[in-house]
Order: sequence, then C-alpha cells, then structure tokens
Amino acid sequence: MKWAPFLVSGIFLFGGFAAAEGPQVTRISQFSGKAVPRFEVLKFAAVNGRKGPSRDQEILWRYERKGLPMLIIKESRDWRRVRDPSGDEVWVHARMLEPGAAAMVQSATVIHETADAASPEVASLEAGVLVRLGDCEVKWCAVEVQNFNGWALREALWGADTGEAGL
Repeated sequence: MKWAPFLVSGIFLFGGFAAAEGPQVTRISQFSGKAVPRFEVLKFAAVNGRKGPSRDQEILWRYERKGLPMLIIKESRDWRRVRDPSGDEVWVHARMLEPGAAAMVQSATVIHETADAASPEVASLEAGVLVRLGDCEVKWCAVEVQNFNGWALREALWGADTGEAGL
C-alpha cells in the first residue's frame, strides 16, 4: 500500500500533461454570453488600458489605433481584460471594443494568390500592418488589405488564433 500515493500522484502528474496538450478550453462568459478567449477590435482611435476594471485605476497604456485586434481573456460586467499584440494585459471598458475580423501582421510576410507558398505573390506586408481577416485554414488565412486579396500564413497574424492566449 505504500506505493498507492505515488500511483495517484503519477496519474495526476501525467493527466496534467495530457490536459496541457489537449484542445484549448473555451468558456462562455456569464457577462457577455460570448466565448472567452476571443478577439475583438478597438472601436476608437484612442482607448485607455487600465491596471484594473475601474475608471479610478491607473492608465497603463493608451492605444491609438482603431481596429487593433485585442484578445479578450477575462470579463466583468462592464470591463474586459485584454492582451494586446505585444503581450501586455490591461483592462478596457467594454464600450471601447467591438466584434471585428481583423489581424495584425506580426512579422514581414507575403500574401499569396492561394493558400500555397508556391502560388504567385500578391503583396509583401511589413510587421504592424492591419488586415481584414477572412476564413482560415490550418496554416493559411484569407486576408484583405487596401486593394490586395490573398492568403497569408496564419502564424504571421495576431488575431487569427485564440490559441495564442496560452491560457
């Protein structure tokens, strides 16, 4: 019987590894009724990111980019805890966000005609460019920027995969 505690600990230990490698868990928020984590975009060109969920809390960041995708990782009634493309986490009032299919290019990338690296190049994009996001496949996402339409590698886009949450 002395080995029983080790067996139980081993089950929990290896079960933890299996859970970490499994699919990401999506929760439905009791506040918004929407999935968490999820991406939304900044609704305005000037949005304050605060230390806590209150207007009395210190402003940590001032975002000045309408349409910037933010990963919502936690919610309260009127506030959303978000992660920005650089990995910083702040609280933003829910009115400052809206649903939107947008992504930010994380590293210089090329848009291709089809979801295939061998297909013709449509445009080259620098890091920081915002694109409209279409349907995504395993490795590729349909994108549109200005008058260019095509496919970009999913890994180059912040806003295409909630698995980036690492939650």
